[in-house]
Amino acid sequence: MNEKEVGEIRRRQRRDRSNMTAVFGCYVNENREIISQFRQSTGIMPENEADKYFGLLRKTLSGGLGRNLIDITFKTAQVAGSPEHKLLMDLRSSRLENEEIREEFLKKVIDTVSLEGNYLILMGCDSYDVPFKSKDDALQPDSAEETYQYILCAVCPVKQTKATLHYVPEEKLFHDGAMLQQVGPPAVGFLFPAFDNRATNIYNALYYTRDVKSSQESFVEAVFNAPIPMPAAEQKKSFEALLQTSLGEQCSLDVVQNVHDQLCQRMELHKESKVPEPLTVGKEDVKEVLSSCGVSEEHVAKFSVDYDAVFGFEAELHPKNIIDSKHFEIQTPDVVIKVDPTRSDLIETRIIGGVKYIMICADENVEVNGVSIQIQDQEAAGIG
Repeated sequence: MNEKEVGEIRRRQRRDRSNMTAVFGCYVNENREIISQFRQSTGIMPENEADKYFGLLRKTLSGGLGRNLIDITFKTAQVAGSPEHKLLMDLRSSRLENEEIREEFLKKVIDTVSLEGNYLILMGCDSYDVPFKSKDDALQPDSAEETYQYILCAVCPVKQTKATLHYVPEEKLFHDGAMLQQVGPPAVGFLFPAFDNRATNIYNALYYTRDVKSSQESFVEAVFNAPIPMPAAEQKKSFEALLQTSLGEQCSLDVVQNVHDQLCQRMELHKESKVPEPLTVGKEDVKEVLSSCGVSEEHVAKFSVDYDAVFGFEAELHPKNIIDSKHFEIQTPDVVIKVDPTRSDLIETRIIGGVKYIMICADENVEVNGVSIQIQDQEAAGIG
């Protein structure tokens, strides 16, 4: 799914736009025991309550593609007859109303999801009459091409709030309030089936994870039985380690600067082009940058082999997962230097008298602890 398709489905997660007639919930404690289950009609619940339920489901369609929102692809054999795919299809075709099917799915989630404390499993099913889109991207509501029926699932941590004083209008006094079980934003969730090319794609699902450091692999294995890329935060660490180990002594400031700058440029150009498909880069793109920096063929070849070993053969990565376009930082054991990413050219390294230095161009506006200082030539100032 691309950004426009995700946005189109996300905008439906409101009571006045959705055909979701009910939400289904299962409240689970930290011992994996079910506390309660419920089915609530969206048509009769108070408006502010409905807004909160739809808001939780909507958040499973938020975040960055390839970072928080990850495509799950089923094999043809799975779609033809695997138990995990059949269960998802049965949930969808029954609109979640079949209790036996729902219980089977809930057991999978409860047995595998890893969250601290209590949590709420929230589900809903919607049918969307997909309107025709003209060449200028204008929707034609009266000309539906197909009906896209899908389920949304959100697994939300539930935290117990502290008791605090609260105002009671009838008494015009403050009293100690009871502790509340407060539902937080989803930790994980998914959309099934995918909405690709604005049509139903039962070969894919869209998986959501709020934590880019963890992908809840056991949960994914149980629900989808399909491979998932390593978490975004792990991709970044792996890419940084890959540059260091593959390039060895040629892993210089200039090389790291160029990789960072050229990936940032690609991201900026992609943003300006307004192409809805997410930007990805492969090892050939990085190898091209390394070669342009003067890295030897031997080290470039090692990078190529190591890349496949770490990320998979010919894997495509989202650049925002492997670099931070908003930060450029240099660290030593005692010093941290943060630089505007667009001005990394202000930094260079030198060896003077056998000692290694990090040099920073500081022609103007230099402050130390908030105090503007002047940098003087020692000889001109008569020092030394």
